[in-house]
Amino acid sequence: MLVIVLENAPPRLRGRMAMWLLEIRAGVYVGNYSRKVREMLWRHVEVGLEDEEGNAVMAWKANNEAGFDFMTLGKNRRIPKEVDGAKLISFLPVDNAPDEAL
Repeated sequence: MLVIVLENAPPRLRGRMAMWLLEIRAGVYVGNYSRKVREMLWRHVEVGLEDEEGNAVMAWKANNEAGFDFMTLGKNRRIPKEVDGAKLISFLPVDNAPDEAL
């Protein structure tokens, strides 16, 4: 199983993903491909988001303790962290700075 989630992605990248994967919700693509195809799709995501403000996450079935692995790209409040060999998610603090323009 392969899942790719795109946020703020350009239409050309979304179209490229829809050619290979089933878009089950806006920006959520699923499929079942080999490692080689998964890496090719991720390269498309990297190039497609290169000059964009978007972000992406890709998760797939893996032979590890969790049963899956994932990669992220772009700015997001959720940041992957590895702790004792396990990938976890850390949240960046919410920017609560008062707006000085008021």
